[in-house]
Amino acid sequence: MPPKTSRPIHGSRASGTAKQVKFSDQLTNSLNDITKMIQDHKDMIDTIQDISLELTSAIGTLHTLTVKYAGKANQILDVLLPLIKGLPIIPKNVTQMLVDMEKYTQKIIDSDQATAKTISDVQSGLQTGDVSKIKGHSEDLKKVTRSLTAILPK
Repeated sequence: MPPKTSRPIHGSRASGTAKQVKFSDQLTNSLNDITKMIQDHKDMIDTIQDISLELTSAIGTLHTLTVKYAGKANQILDVLLPLIKGLPIIPKNVTQMLVDMEKYTQKIIDSDQATAKTISDVQSGLQTGDVSKIKGHSEDLKKVTRSLTAILPK
């Protein structure tokens, strides 16, 4: 860190020459420290961005796959559930499991557009360095996580 610059105060009534540290010099030193810190951690910052992009891409692919198969399962359940509910031979717990499965697949399908938009915006923010896009979706990603967690069997 460069030494602090102090300059004599002109027109001072105090006896002797008092030294004054200039704000601009303080700010310049701070900015230089910040720049050095960023340069020292550049590889880590860039690696975190790269990994985040890959994770976002993987999540997007998993989301597409999940929605695709949730749609197929939902179509099958839409046909089977009315038939199964009418058959006394099917145990109630099996019927309830299928009703729950239909509910979960419908939740996945219903959240498709919002989840896809969140994933797309986060990925775009990571690619362009637009922090506002990333920050804006932090709460959305938490909602997606909570929704998925709620669907998981206990």
